[in-house]
Amino acid sequence: MQQIKEPIHFKRVKRSKVSSHPMEIPEAYLQKIDPLVAHARQLLEKGETLAAIAFVGNLTKGQMIPVGLDDRSNSAKDQSAQTIAATAAMLDADFIFQVREAWKLPQKYMARHEEILDKYGSIGASPYAQDIVAFSLETTHGTWIATVFIKPKPPSKKRRTIGQVLFEYMPEVQGRFVGLLANKQNDGGAIH
Repeated sequence: MQQIKEPIHFKRVKRSKVSSHPMEIPEAYLQKIDPLVAHARQLLEKGETLAAIAFVGNLTKGQMIPVGLDDRSNSAKDQSAQTIAATAAMLDADFIFQVREAWKLPQKYMARHEEILDKYGSIGASPYAQDIVAFSLETTHGTWIATVFIKPKPPSKKRRTIGQVLFEYMPEVQGRFVGLLANKQNDGGAIH
């Protein structure tokens, strides 16, 4: 088996706290998402903000279509999820890779999540929010998630960067932006 060298900033998978078994992202998908992760890092390092976007793709056809995500309201998020699902159906997609800037509460504030939402209206509006980049890869083999803290890139006050991107295999993950592949059953990790 050929060993593949990875950039030091990118790790394929770690053992998930949700799943009891690790699962590597299949190489064909890595070839598509590695450049997208690198591009996201480059944009941040140029001082730009990442647009929330989904890349809907079909490996067999070699096609990938970007779909912008509108996250200004719940109804806008629902519409974005429907657009991704429709694009996936049209393309007969076998993967969806999403990238977005988001906020995360530090672990020490997680128990106060509801209190913080009540007081500030959102995590992002609270003084406890930490900026992150959230990546998700949904395939017929499962779903992998990575969240990476955004940190300043001195000496600039505008430029930022991210550290190592570490994906977790999360077959039990649920939500509005998961399960969008048309007529595809997530086989829970069986790679044929």
